[in-house]
Order: sequence, then structure tokens, then C-alpha cells
Amino acid sequence: MNTACDIADRHCVPCEGGIPPLDAATVGKLLENLDGWTLTGSAIGKTFRFKNHHETMAFVNAVAWISHREDHHPELTVGYADCRVRYWTHAVGGLSENDFICAAKVDRLFAL
Repeated sequence: MNTACDIADRHCVPCEGGIPPLDAATVGKLLENLDGWTLTGSAIGKTFRFKNHHETMAFVNAVAWISHREDHHPELTVGYADCRVRYWTHAVGGLSENDFICAAKVDRLFAL
């Protein structure tokens, strides 16, 4: 996984069976491939800005579709013209590769 494109082309895998959270070095390396995402505690997040509420809600619905397809769900905080997206993996108690896969997919969506 060298680029955000590579990450966005991957699919999430179930985090069952005691997979450990990613270590700080791996998180840092993966975060370098994401534009504008920041690490806060044990989550990564980014705020996306839009022209109006209609565009914001279209984005929210598209993120919901990604979540459904990948079976990995973010925390969304929705405003009139912005949406904050946060990922972390409850099952591992921190960040997993799935968080970065979904973040890259959301970035790809936003670039369209």
C-alpha cells in the first residue's frame, strides 16, 4: 500500500479474531497518503465542505453507500455545508487498515 489510490482500491476485511490495532509507525505512514486527514486520539478525521445543504446530504448518502459496501461505518457530524468524517475500529480498540481504506474511498468520492 504505497499510495492513496492503492488503498482506495482495497476492500475492508472483518476485524474478528483479535486483530491488534495498528502501531503508531504504521498509522503515521498510512496517514501520509491521505489528504487532510488528522489523527485525534485513536481516530482519523477530516471535515469536508460544500456549497449548500443539498451537496452535503448527497455526500452523506454516498458515504453511507461506501459504509454499506465495506461494512465499516464512520462517525458523521453533519452541518449545513460541511460534514466531519471520523473513522476508528471499535473491534480492535484503535485504528485498523479498514479505517484507511474507507478514508481513501471517501477522498476519492469527494474528488469526483
